[in-house]
Amino acid sequence: MFEEIFFPRTAERYRAAPLVEQRERYLVHLRETGARRATLRKCANDQLSLVRLLKLKEGSRVRLSQIEAVAAVWSQPKARRCDRSASPKARTRFLRRGIQWLRFLGWLDEPEHEHHAHHGEVAIFEKWLRQERGLSTATIQDYCGAADRFFFWLGGKGTPLDAVQITDIDDAVAAEHRRGAWSRRTMHDYAQRLRPFFLFAEARGWCRAGLAAGIMAPRFLVDDTVPKGLRREDVLRLLASIQEERPVDKRDRAILMLFVTYGLRAGEVVGLRLDDLDWENEIIRVRCPKPGRTHVWPLSPDVGNAILRYIREARPTGRGRSLFFTSHAPIRPVGRKTLGKIVRDRLAGISVVSGRRGTHALRHAVAQHLLDQGMSMKVIGDFLGHRDPSSTTIYTKVNLVALREVAAFDLEGLA
Repeated sequence: MFEEIFFPRTAERYRAAPLVEQRERYLVHLRETGARRATLRKCANDQLSLVRLLKLKEGSRVRLSQIEAVAAVWSQPKARRCDRSASPKARTRFLRRGIQWLRFLGWLDEPEHEHHAHHGEVAIFEKWLRQERGLSTATIQDYCGAADRFFFWLGGKGTPLDAVQITDIDDAVAAEHRRGAWSRRTMHDYAQRLRPFFLFAEARGWCRAGLAAGIMAPRFLVDDTVPKGLRREDVLRLLASIQEERPVDKRDRAILMLFVTYGLRAGEVVGLRLDDLDWENEIIRVRCPKPGRTHVWPLSPDVGNAILRYIREARPTGRGRSLFFTSHAPIRPVGRKTLGKIVRDRLAGISVVSGRRGTHALRHAVAQHLLDQGMSMKVIGDFLGHRDPSSTTIYTKVNLVALREVAAFDLEGLA
């Protein structure tokens, strides 16, 4: 491995240093995840620094505080054969690489995840939601996250689950209101998400009967906030701003084209695979994160060309059938957080730094634009995938002719 990233004499020095097998094994792992040669060389340098500063030996156990301490020493002048101090960014990278390597080896002593007294009950609830109810991962996380939050709060009072009263649930919601960090809608959702857990707990005799029915979610007005969508001119400036030829630009342009043309949700873009593109019939199939729901859209030429260019010129090969991948190692399919960061960073690049700037803001912008164009609410609902959750397919329900009119909207020369 060292011979592949260094000149022969340098490779010999790295191979002669301690823990060669552990260092080389991790570098091979990084290469398999898509790391480039320059990244591998930097990581190899950091490994030697960690071996020297931590005096690592086979089977060492290292705490996070120890890595932070040696990172401070490493960043000082001459500590890494350099006359100037390392930048905060370089120090953070050194710290991150050290943590990742030692975690890979199993040598990192990390504090266990904090659990509340009713972690076991929430775990049973989560399994039931997944196996019996078949809910999406995002919905399960929302329900279990609300239950965890309640029990961490309840732990401060010392009240067991079988003694919980409706006043305790009211007090937990009121505590979030006093904290002042949540909107009325967020507090409403928190209370609503507690109800499924207490229904489940009542059925198993874990708590008093009637608690779920007594949960009253705080009221909120649907229209009491400013619209979430971006202005049409900002959307057009966003697309116009991506004109470079880097692989990441080709990927981001294809992703943004999907958002601003079809108003897809982040989870729908994450789930796209190569097999979902039917080039012959010019359609794209999109799976909603909830099971059993598939939507089909006409594949507009502009969107199709952007995706095709990404596939041919920028998409990593040999990584599976997912459509979009991260641009830096470890190479893996993009997640929702990655998509959110792409949108926020690109909007910041055109000086849109306030208001709602996530992926859903683009979805709202699409809905508003279609409404401004005079499209009927029925067609807009079909286009955005607003379907009855019990539907398993839309192939017999969607008017593809009407949707082609929507998908053919002129992107004003920006494709």
